[in-house]
Amino acid sequence: MPSTMEVVATVLFAIAIVHTFSVPVFARLANRGGSHAGLWHLLSEVEAVFGVWACVLFVYVAVFIGLDTAVEYMDSRNFTEPAFVFVIMVIAASRPILELVSVIVRLLSRLVPVRQEYAMFFIIMAFVPLSGSLITEPAAMTLAALMIRDRYFSKSNLDGFKYLTLGVLFVNISIGGVLTAYAAPPVLMVAQTFNWDSAYMFTHFGWRAALAVIINAALLTWLSREALVMPEPDPSTVITKAKRPPVPPVVMVIHMLFLAGVVVFAHHPVIFMALLMMFIGYAHAYARHQNPLMIREGLMVGFFLAGLVVLGGLQKWWLQDLLGGLPPFVLFWGATALTAITDNAALTYLGSLVEGTNEFWRYMLVAGAVTGGGLTVIANAPNPAGFSILKGTFPDGAISPLRLLLSAAIPTLIAAGMFLLPV
Repeated sequence: MPSTMEVVATVLFAIAIVHTFSVPVFARLANRGGSHAGLWHLLSEVEAVFGVWACVLFVYVAVFIGLDTAVEYMDSRNFTEPAFVFVIMVIAASRPILELVSVIVRLLSRLVPVRQEYAMFFIIMAFVPLSGSLITEPAAMTLAALMIRDRYFSKSNLDGFKYLTLGVLFVNISIGGVLTAYAAPPVLMVAQTFNWDSAYMFTHFGWRAALAVIINAALLTWLSREALVMPEPDPSTVITKAKRPPVPPVVMVIHMLFLAGVVVFAHHPVIFMALLMMFIGYAHAYARHQNPLMIREGLMVGFFLAGLVVLGGLQKWWLQDLLGGLPPFVLFWGATALTAITDNAALTYLGSLVEGTNEFWRYMLVAGAVTGGGLTVIANAPNPAGFSILKGTFPDGAISPLRLLLSAAIPTLIAAGMFLLPV
């Protein structure tokens, strides 16, 4: 039987999910103004949802069960992943790294034998997500979202194009990190337990994921071909901005070394937080080569993920038994669906605790978890980062979770088809 604390945590977890899907309603209330506009604005911040309800859980446990129990539970949680996503988001979003990736994207787009506007968009939607297998999914999400925001979303009023792009981006990031054993959170949680190395990941998951990413990106590019060819603006309405000098290559290299250091020490928060402090100091010393660092956005995303860790940690009582009782093919679709309402890394971790499983069952668990990672903002750890960067380009500054779910459905089915090919 579940404890009172577990039941309350599950109820609050369900409320947080409903709250996530209600964000556009709170955003419209906030935009109307009034004496409670600030509260509505807080409740419209998706990045705050799970953190707020996790705080409610802490207060409940402290008051009705005991402060010592509440503190003991918080101390038992592992907040390395939220801290890592915060750090990687701040560094990856810096101007030198963004310019370096932009140069690489432009060079690769010249190799694609189609119109340049189509080639550039295709490379952003395919190459950047696949690079997540090297630089981690949160870094790839940050870079892709920034490029999409600046090149496309900020210049377009086509909501359909934006939602289709967002759906494909989230799915491609979720599956694009499985070419290695360390870059995707749901894989990282089980790689050691299942004895999976990067060679295993590439031969069993990687080539399937790469095909799905390329198909999704190509299909989206074709569907969006009219939106990608934008008319030239009227010169009389263009405000000319002073052009900044390019970032020196040595600064790009130093930033990449910081990023690589954080990736290497992803499991050691003391070290990667120290690297962040050094990075901030370096960025301040050479501020002329920088854009404002995304400290606030990174902290909000970290707060979201930390709340997910707190609430999700008490769902084992029903989720683990549910997973353990499913046959492999049902498990695949069950994991895909469950990922939409819980973090896929938590899902695979709980599945790894089930005893007596075979290799095929384990494959279906992880394949289903990464396949469903683009359906909602809570499905995959990097999603809140992309959500935070892109939401300002949508009406009312909010992204509809339902429209995101619908937009991600087709690319999710394409990914499922690839992972269900004969093993």
